[in-house]
Amino acid sequence: MRYNGLAKRIVPCLDVKDGQTVKGTHFVNLRQAGDPVELGKAYSDAGADELVFLDITATVDGRKTFADMVSRVARNINIPFTVGGGINAIEDVDRLLGAGADKISVNSAALRRPELIDEISSKYGSQVCVCAIDARNDADGWHCYVKGGRERTERRLMDWAREVADRGAGEILFTSMDHDGVKQGFAYEPLAEMADLVPIPVIASGGAGKMEDFYDAFTLGKADAALAASVFHFGEIKIPELKLYLKDKGINVRL
Repeated sequence: MRYNGLAKRIVPCLDVKDGQTVKGTHFVNLRQAGDPVELGKAYSDAGADELVFLDITATVDGRKTFADMVSRVARNINIPFTVGGGINAIEDVDRLLGAGADKISVNSAALRRPELIDEISSKYGSQVCVCAIDARNDADGWHCYVKGGRERTERRLMDWAREVADRGAGEILFTSMDHDGVKQGFAYEPLAEMADLVPIPVIASGGAGKMEDFYDAFTLGKADAALAASVFHFGEIKIPELKLYLKDKGINVRL
């Protein structure tokens, strides 16, 4: 079998609230899924390529708890990990990179002040800056949302994707809010459009329910990485089995 290009990445995502991993549907109805450090170590041992930890309640008190967790994660795993949630200024980036994170994910703050992307990439390099985009396909097309998906902006998805790439983001983490937690597959059409539009890697997020969905994310959606949460947290898909499945289907993955 012929494998083309860079290896595709499998990325478990851990939403962290008050020190615990949680998972919901359409960004609501959260239920607990375990200790983020223990889960992260288990995923690292199972062959995950990278991890994403999102502080979904980044209050002032929560920020210290989250930074402490980042330090514990850094001591316990040996794969790259991204952290996001409540990052509004370069000082937040300094603190989390100092705690041991490899990459920083920005979302609402970048939409409010796009220069933040330029600042992160110029200080630390593009590889550190992941721009997360939460979007929904409304009656008038795909629009970006902020505040954990609660508030619509007038930014159109593809316009914003092009801008964040131009400003120096190293990757885009695209979550379709319509598909989040439903387990019916990723948003393949906008994924493929985005992958053709921007010169940086695109991570698919929102919708993984079965192994075929990952295969489709890499083929139909042209994604460079696929992110999922509940199917991993609750043991519905095992990462070693997923990677063997993908390799058998001709996808270049690291075993």
